[in-house]
Amino acid sequence: MKILITGGAGFIGCNSADYFLQQGHDVVIFDNLSRVGTKDNLNWLRRRHDNRLHFYRGDVRDHEALAAVVPGANVVLHLASQVAVTTSVQNPREDFEINALGTFNALEAIRQEAPEAVFLYASTNKVYGGMESVGIEERGGRYAYASYEHGIPETYPLDFHSPYGCSKGSGDQYTIDYARIYGLRTVSFRQSCIYGPRQFGVEDQGWVAHFVIAAVMGKTINIFGDGRQVRDVLHVSDLIQAYESAVERIEACRGEAINVGGGAQNTLSIWSEFGPMLARLKGEQLPVHYRPWRPGDQRVFVADVRKAEQLLDWRPKISPEEGIADLYDWVCRNPELFQEKD
Repeated sequence: MKILITGGAGFIGCNSADYFLQQGHDVVIFDNLSRVGTKDNLNWLRRRHDNRLHFYRGDVRDHEALAAVVPGANVVLHLASQVAVTTSVQNPREDFEINALGTFNALEAIRQEAPEAVFLYASTNKVYGGMESVGIEERGGRYAYASYEHGIPETYPLDFHSPYGCSKGSGDQYTIDYARIYGLRTVSFRQSCIYGPRQFGVEDQGWVAHFVIAAVMGKTINIFGDGRQVRDVLHVSDLIQAYESAVERIEACRGEAINVGGGAQNTLSIWSEFGPMLARLKGEQLPVHYRPWRPGDQRVFVADVRKAEQLLDWRPKISPEEGIADLYDWVCRNPELFQEKD
């Protein structure tokens, strides 16, 4: 197959490209290389693959440039995005143009140039908003849902918070509707806390990698709140398996929104559990500074992934302990990548 990956030099993109190239597919990367680490990721891919890797430097805000690389694609994996809530608040217009307009451009390019292609959109659990009505309680030194034993399902009401939530949510709904109105083979993946090698996490996005990088590089880690917040975490290799399964089962999942995260079996409190795990990996206690809660920071988010299990015959295989050890090892083997990066 020919697989086009927008944002293909990013963390999820380069891991996806590497996997699909190893499977024998041709991969086209469309990326503007604006994110930290993307040039390193692209060079890594070029060292590992040659003939079947094709790179086009472009921006998803440019419809003509994007439409020019779509013809002939069997699969379009749309990952190009502005990824931080804080950045969206500071510059909502740019956030809208990259996330909402960029996704619209991608869908229109598919509709006009490759209507039989499978289109996979990387949405976010932020489409569910603050979920203020969900009861939260404390159990065993961590926060938990009072109900929702399996996590938040796709049927939970959408409530876009922040410019980021609005722009990503817009792309989410356009992706679903283009299957309904135009018959495109689209799927929207509502992703939760993806982590793994080649992730250049920073404080406001990619927190698992950010903590690991800080631990390896001997930097103080800021904890906003009390550290008992809980998230479901998913290793990038498991995410890519969900992408592959969606392509194979597209007639069963076209037009669907599907939660893809660690689910209830792969949760982690951001410091009361993650902190000791990192201390064991490094062999010493880590410097940490507690700061006030940030507005809108959820005590808990756990995705209900049973729909993915049903439609995709998929479930996470890599535990947080195994996956984080893998990420820690990668950072330790590549310290030069983080000398000038937070």
